[in-house]
Amino acid sequence: MAAARCLGRAAPPRPLVVILGATGTGKSALAVQLGLRLGGEIVSADSMQVYKGLDIITNKVSPQEQRLCRHHMISFVDPLVSNYTVVDFRDKAVALIEDIFARDKIPIVVGGTNYYIESLLWKVLVNTKEKSGLVSGTVTDRKVELEQLDAVDLHHRLSQVDPEMAARLHPNDKRKVARSLQVFEETGIPHSEILQQQQQEEGGGPLGGPLKYPHSCILWLHADQAALDQRLEQRVDDMLAAGLLEELRDFHQRYNQEKVTENRQDYQHGIFQSIGFKEFHEYLVSEGNCSPETSALLLQKGIQALKQVSKRYARRQNKWVRNRFLKRGGTDKPAPVTAHFHELRTAAVTQAMTALSGTAEREPAPKDSPPRLCVCISLSWPQRAPSVWLGGV
Repeated sequence: MAAARCLGRAAPPRPLVVILGATGTGKSALAVQLGLRLGGEIVSADSMQVYKGLDIITNKVSPQEQRLCRHHMISFVDPLVSNYTVVDFRDKAVALIEDIFARDKIPIVVGGTNYYIESLLWKVLVNTKEKSGLVSGTVTDRKVELEQLDAVDLHHRLSQVDPEMAARLHPNDKRKVARSLQVFEETGIPHSEILQQQQQEEGGGPLGGPLKYPHSCILWLHADQAALDQRLEQRVDDMLAAGLLEELRDFHQRYNQEKVTENRQDYQHGIFQSIGFKEFHEYLVSEGNCSPETSALLLQKGIQALKQVSKRYARRQNKWVRNRFLKRGGTDKPAPVTAHFHELRTAAVTQAMTALSGTAEREPAPKDSPPRLCVCISLSWPQRAPSVWLGGV
């Protein structure tokens, strides 16, 4: 960019960098390395990391990593807030991204909450008359109130005002059904009609509204599933060694024990839905009230449940990437290229920098196309060299 200025040419616009990948593939480590190389700043897109607390179970970057490269959107929402939404995230994160661009830096979005990432890449969200503030200890969000209704009754209500959306959604998917009802109640327009209008906007399409940032560089860290499963199991063991049980026990005593006593625990909203917290529910509530043998069995049950749910979550994350970026027409699929590297930071950073160079020099993506998947780094552990795809997918 500096060379372009010296030659009198306008510097190419800085790209928005987005790092995708299943849990456990090393997204955060790559983001820090890129941030150091680019002088960029990292914007976390993780729905659980926005909350204070549970640093181990939510896999927050360490304080040392945060000192190496500036991070945003981590540990700023009170744990008792249960009505923080993707709209809240979108509004705050977009303002941060614009500020980073204004300071002539590169924003690096990294995280595994796919609908948070969608909210930054596409103009897909409906603005409703949300609450004026985030409230600790009480639930004021209309969507949460709707979710308390019976699933059949909730779906029937939606079918009365938006039969098209009701036909798309399963009655048991209460969160999406409630969201569509909330949209209708607060706008007076069926949710399906709003989504159709977004798709018909200039640059809109089957994936939603037009792109927010035509100059985007999308990096996907992908691993062989069997190898990733092993890595995720080991990561759970590493979490336990790092003090996971102490963290869960302290959080339970401070924020959840009273709710359990009053039989009003809620593992569907806020930080309490974190993968790993509800899996240890039986162990935490029975601790001190059962035999050591029973406690040990419940602990092992929680550990195995955490390992299984982590592996299922990784599969869902990769399915989203394939649906959003790979399932499209055309034959412009990249040929696989082998990179002979064994360390994630070396291989990934080298290929990511190559992709970023290409992003800076090419034309922005057309508004009616999805963001280009610039590089897919397919990782294997522990010894096999990663396979890397390069090009615009």
